[in-house]
Amino acid sequence: MDKNQFTGLFLIMLIMVGSFFLLKPSAEEVKKEQLRQHNDSLRRASITRASNAKPTANAAAAPTVDSAVLKGPFGGAISGTEQLITLENKDVRLKVSTHGGRIYSVELKNYKTFDKKPLILFDGPQNHFGIKLNAGGKSFNTDELYFTPTTPQPANGALTMRLNYSPTQYIDYVYNVGAEGFKVGFDVKPVGMDGVISSKELTLNWASSLHKLEKDIHMERQYSTVYYHDVDGNVDYLSEGKDDSKAIGSDAKKLNWVSFKQHFFSSVLISKNGYKRSNLAVSTDVVSSDIKQMKADLAISPDASGAYPFEFYFGPNQFSVLKAQGNDLEKQINLGWGPLKYINRFAVIPVFNFLRQFNWGYGLIILVLTILLKLVLFPLTYKSYLSMAKMRVLKPEMDEIKGKVGEDNPTLLQQEYMKLYRQAGVNPLGGCLPLLLQMPIVIAFFRFFPSLFELRGQSFLWMHDLSTYDALVTFAPLPLVGWNHISLMCLLMTISTLIITYFNNQTSGATGQMKYIGYISPLIFFGVLNSYPAGLNYYYFLANMITFLQQIFIRQLVDDKKIHAQIQDNKKKPEAKKKKGGFSAKLEEMMRQQQAQQSQQPKKK
Repeated sequence: MDKNQFTGLFLIMLIMVGSFFLLKPSAEEVKKEQLRQHNDSLRRASITRASNAKPTANAAAAPTVDSAVLKGPFGGAISGTEQLITLENKDVRLKVSTHGGRIYSVELKNYKTFDKKPLILFDGPQNHFGIKLNAGGKSFNTDELYFTPTTPQPANGALTMRLNYSPTQYIDYVYNVGAEGFKVGFDVKPVGMDGVISSKELTLNWASSLHKLEKDIHMERQYSTVYYHDVDGNVDYLSEGKDDSKAIGSDAKKLNWVSFKQHFFSSVLISKNGYKRSNLAVSTDVVSSDIKQMKADLAISPDASGAYPFEFYFGPNQFSVLKAQGNDLEKQINLGWGPLKYINRFAVIPVFNFLRQFNWGYGLIILVLTILLKLVLFPLTYKSYLSMAKMRVLKPEMDEIKGKVGEDNPTLLQQEYMKLYRQAGVNPLGGCLPLLLQMPIVIAFFRFFPSLFELRGQSFLWMHDLSTYDALVTFAPLPLVGWNHISLMCLLMTISTLIITYFNNQTSGATGQMKYIGYISPLIFFGVLNSYPAGLNYYYFLANMITFLQQIFIRQLVDDKKIHAQIQDNKKKPEAKKKKGGFSAKLEEMMRQQQAQQSQQPKKK
């Protein structure tokens, strides 16, 4: 052996010895490997026992591994492959995922999005539905575990997803749908889990990112938020216009249901036992194409059998449909505040549903509804016009008073005007009060039409969808206002309002600033209503046109000469026989006091 060979062999031995010490596993790694081999042997033994055991009525057909001998509690359900199982009826199609056992997506089969695509309320991994529980000293969420269907396919509208803990211990998610309808039965049934789950009161985490379904995402967001209903029958909701959250917690103030409400569709979770405590939240991610993200953390308790019974509602926000479901679901349709909701619920909706029975187009239904409303309000319209006519007849005398008193002393001028009104028997507010009495109905329709599901997708004339705006022209969004279109029906409504304002000024004889103030309001309304439903602007347009025709008719009945003669007769009556309204008396007394204070002030030199 020469020198070079010896050197080579020595280096090889050196490398082998060094590798032995450098790559030697640590004591901790040796223990882990021994534990792994031990668990593998236990797993094989457990599978053998399970395969030899006789199947029971509550056990799955496939052999189940006791999770306790694997990776701890629910060890066999920690990993798996996601599969989607379809459960459907005539109205809804659900896809239930083995990952979390949850409803992965909901499709309403008889409806389409604004662009004629399948209407899917939600889907995808950004949606969550799981129950938090503690087992074996560890915290779990069923949304992260893998379930197994007890049968390969749903049978008779029923599907059971099972979360295995051991062959005799598991949690079942039981889904049921009827032959038709929008309700889905959902029961959570723990079996043999009393000694495993540390508490019977659990927390249900429900979160959903709701898809854009309508043409105008800004309007859709404006009418979408989280609604909730308590045991006393009260319905409330989080803010519609901004991110909001609320904690509700007391045994005496349980919630019956929580709804992720969109503009025209809702996902509602109804608890038959009630939610003791709730944390609700809604937010808008402007980067996302979805309308809003909604979340609910709900404290749930079992019934006498140990189960947790629920019901889902996935369907339209149509008043009659929601009311038929029970549980006051129709109260999540926002019909306005205070008396407005009662006007809409007990007057407008019944009349609207009555007209629907004739199977007319919705353009004709709105026309007839407007005519009926204007007929009911005709006495107020007549009284308002008559009052404006009296003010017009008095205008020459008012101008004469103004010429004598001058404009330097407005308090004295108004005092003289009030004296003239009292002598003539004219109420200066007579033209405004009838209009104010009509305002609740006008505002009620402002809430009614945007919430009216029946208008969705219905066309009339050039308007392809009465539930959204009808764009005459579109353009890049304007700074500040954000408009990207001009609504033709809103434009016609504004023009008709300006025409009505012009004729009202002619009737009342308004001059100066009062003459032009009336022209500003229609322009403001145009800015507000440009993105509102064409059906609402169509109603306002019809109301203006009918009002205009009513005024032409009333003008034929009202004779200015007779009004002037009546005013002169009132002026001849003794003061004691003239009625003095409470408001007029207070106003006149206030002006008299103000005039006295001004007369006592020292004059400036």
